[in-house]
Amino acid sequence: MAYRDLRDWLTQVEELGELKRIQGAHWNLEMGAICDIMFREAPKPVPAILFDDIPDYPSGYRALFGQIGSMKRTALTLGMPLDYSPMGFVKAMGERIKNIKPIPPQVVGEGPVMENIRYGDDIDLLEFPAPFHHELDGGRYLGTACVCITRDPDEGWVNVGTYRAMVHDKNTLGIHINPGKHGRIHRDKYFERGKPLPIAIAMGVDPLLWLASSLEVPWEMCEYDYAGGLRGEPMKVMTGEVIGLPIPSNAEIVIEGECPPGETVLEGPFGEWAGYYANRGKLPVPEPIVRVKKVMYRTNPILTCSNPSRPPHEHSFHRSAIRSALIWDELEKLGVPDVRGVWCHEAGGSRLLNVVSVKQRYPGHAKQAGVLAAQCHSGAYVGRYVIVVDEDIDPSNIYDVLWALATRSDPERSIDIIRRCWSSSADPAFHPDQKGFNSRAIIEACRPYEWMGDLMPVAETSPQLRQKILDKFGRSIIE
Repeated sequence: MAYRDLRDWLTQVEELGELKRIQGAHWNLEMGAICDIMFREAPKPVPAILFDDIPDYPSGYRALFGQIGSMKRTALTLGMPLDYSPMGFVKAMGERIKNIKPIPPQVVGEGPVMENIRYGDDIDLLEFPAPFHHELDGGRYLGTACVCITRDPDEGWVNVGTYRAMVHDKNTLGIHINPGKHGRIHRDKYFERGKPLPIAIAMGVDPLLWLASSLEVPWEMCEYDYAGGLRGEPMKVMTGEVIGLPIPSNAEIVIEGECPPGETVLEGPFGEWAGYYANRGKLPVPEPIVRVKKVMYRTNPILTCSNPSRPPHEHSFHRSAIRSALIWDELEKLGVPDVRGVWCHEAGGSRLLNVVSVKQRYPGHAKQAGVLAAQCHSGAYVGRYVIVVDEDIDPSNIYDVLWALATRSDPERSIDIIRRCWSSSADPAFHPDQKGFNSRAIIEACRPYEWMGDLMPVAETSPQLRQKILDKFGRSIIE
């Protein structure tokens, strides 16, 4: 991996022509709106956006949005070639995941994040330009593109997850973690014992660690180890002075604190990854607090921010691509043969609309792939639709997928429903009083296996003729 930390990564992103610097945008709505407008309306790929000269803050206190929002930036983060097609990237990433060997972090005595340290009454969380992201939000969010570090009190392993943190006052945050997430399970275990949860929250970490923190890493697998395996060398951590957890030594900002059981603040609402507000955006809800005991940060810190909104947004590519690779890997590990591609579509926030391509080998093959894709570890949380297509369909090409859906499926025989599945408070299809469960539709948009030999041939140029034409006229005819 060629870069050392977020700042070095940004230098390389700028050399790729994928960094946009904007001066003077306000933390109150303007930064979030600019990010939303760019990801919806600007030509692709949308650059990462680095805000400086933010009103009310010293020049040099910066905020970064859209961090891993393109294929090139995702590939750079993973140390992969920069010129993959979407399905080429997913296939290559699947091989990386299949062969990953976790590497535990290296403990160091100090790091750049120690340049400035605050304790007690000297702490002011709004010393950093925490954005007010969306017009209907309930407050300012310091933690969005962050990592939250906790430890299992029974088994001792460390989880590094991305959970949002809203500023309540100068040394208190409200933190939202959905049921079933590893950090939530850790928190529940502490609260069941009547003990506070030790927690560290870091912003501006190595982009690879942030990427790993937002994935469905297996239970008892530490994301430090997982990111180290992807990188091929250990992540560097320090032992937190206050709460004893491993914290990224090269982060821009690190907070140490604890969540006391029974103490809550009103958190939210906040615009969610699916493009809506949970609970219809009407009311904040009580969430546990984080009492902050220590803050460390680099001089001229970079606050990393994530601005989920109506898709496409900054998560659209990297979460779709990485989650697709994870589901593909899990399907093969579950024994599904001849998977030819997976794509978790951006319009579904990389969760709600997933497509699996298979070469059918036996009766029920397509159904097996669809059911398992809906319930494997990386596909089980807040899914909605799984569409299974034949091997001639590119799952990342939505026009191809809709063509297969329209011409190869029949509603009566092609759709099955799985009920009472794992959902979320962010699921926009359910009333606030009905959160927790949802259903899954498994749609077979494949040629019916039992009469595949009698199918009408497809009216398209053969691969051989296509190559002959390109050899004669050159690729300029399609570029």
